[in-house]
Amino acid sequence: MTAPEQETRQATPCAFVIFGVAGDLARRKLLPSLYELWVEGRLHEETAIVGVARRDYDDAKFRQEVAAALEEFHVPGCTQTAEWRSFQRTLHFAGFDLEDTDGYRRLYQRLSELSDDTRVERQAVFYLSVPPEVFPDVVDHLDEAGLTRRHATKDGTWPRIVVEKPFGRDLVSSRSLNDRLLASFDEECIYRIDHYLGKETVQNLLVFRFGNTIFESIWHRGSVDHVQITVAETLGVENRGRTYEQMGALRDILQNHIMQLIATVAMEPPSAFDGRHVRNERIKVIEALRPITEAEVAGDFVRAQYIENVVDGEPVKGYRQEENVAPNSATETFVAGKFHVDTWRWSGVPFYIRTGKRLASRVTEVSIHFNEPPMQLFRGLDDTPPRNVLAMRIQPDEGISLSIDAKRPGVTMALDSVQMDFSYAESFGGGSLADAYEALLLDVIHGDPMLFARSDMHDAAWVALTPVLDAWQDPTLGMLDYYPAGTWGPRAADELMKRDGRAWRAL
Repeated sequence: MTAPEQETRQATPCAFVIFGVAGDLARRKLLPSLYELWVEGRLHEETAIVGVARRDYDDAKFRQEVAAALEEFHVPGCTQTAEWRSFQRTLHFAGFDLEDTDGYRRLYQRLSELSDDTRVERQAVFYLSVPPEVFPDVVDHLDEAGLTRRHATKDGTWPRIVVEKPFGRDLVSSRSLNDRLLASFDEECIYRIDHYLGKETVQNLLVFRFGNTIFESIWHRGSVDHVQITVAETLGVENRGRTYEQMGALRDILQNHIMQLIATVAMEPPSAFDGRHVRNERIKVIEALRPITEAEVAGDFVRAQYIENVVDGEPVKGYRQEENVAPNSATETFVAGKFHVDTWRWSGVPFYIRTGKRLASRVTEVSIHFNEPPMQLFRGLDDTPPRNVLAMRIQPDEGISLSIDAKRPGVTMALDSVQMDFSYAESFGGGSLADAYEALLLDVIHGDPMLFARSDMHDAAWVALTPVLDAWQDPTLGMLDYYPAGTWGPRAADELMKRDGRAWRAL
């Protein structure tokens, strides 16, 4: 995220190396985002984008593959433009297997040649768009080839490395991976990416809270009854069955995306709008999560798996019928739960979360549910409306909605709940919002860490969730529930709210 005074930052020459460039993430997100940054003039003219994959490509063939990806996943026809013709000159390829030590030496040589050809020293960025289990091996080989600290620029700037989630499977593996990264890169050079933090609406949470006195003044336990966070997907695991079997919904979404949303909603105002101070406040929230007991896991958490169903007239497979999924798999595709943030501001305010695959609708939303008035003047009315709710829609239809009570026109006293809405599309034009990866990749190039997780953030999240993972090892506590594909999850998730006298917001 760039502060206002940083919008005029000059781009610096960069060698952006993508490991796994033939993969889905690179083709759908990374390459289109880099192209869009180029079109917008946000990349230096001497930028070099180097793709690494186990392919027998030369630069010309790689450029053809990138063009095909842009036509399929970005804007059809974009490769017929002058912008594409200039962008393709930045594209280079280094073909080798990730286990090939000599390949990394050739990469070192290629980067050196690119600098020699243009007489420009480039900041190196290594993006690991590869399975997490090979992160340590890739870093080892980068080290051996002199591509980490020993490949610093002449002014002493070290290369940066970007790693995708999941960052470990638990606290032990997360710390082990972090130790390996820190052996070769300084903390300020490690960018643990979570694309949710790059979304416009998530970034706007900070502005919404700390730029508007009217809302921050009621953002506390005195006014708020509870908070709900929903991250729902309509898709199943698609072609990720083998990978998803090792994760499940808790590791895939709760440990990172939802924890970051909780932190952003509940954090205190930072003393400065920069990476260090904002991230300091986020980590305080996660460290303040109340430890979860075994009994609370049994009563306050739900894990479930989708089963086959007919959705919109089409048969949909259950999770166990997906490719590369065990026929008796106990991996959860849905999780719901309740957290407490034990701070002065949020003491006694529950944070309810739910996330799942094959749900009824694709939506990510944070909703703040306010207390009822201390005196119910309209208690006797038959149609007393529900409490006020502030809903922040992360995706799709990005925007903010506030429900308030109003008198219905007429000679009798009758109340209705009405909406005050802000829509990104209506307020800032009908064009689509920039992809989250655009902002995040630019921040990596500029060395701005605000929207990236530090190692202590991952540690705190794993510490908070370890009691849940441990309890789920007991079949009686980790009992798997089921829900038909295309629904809002298992009944147990509704019962979780009902026991507290609340209900999930209709989405």
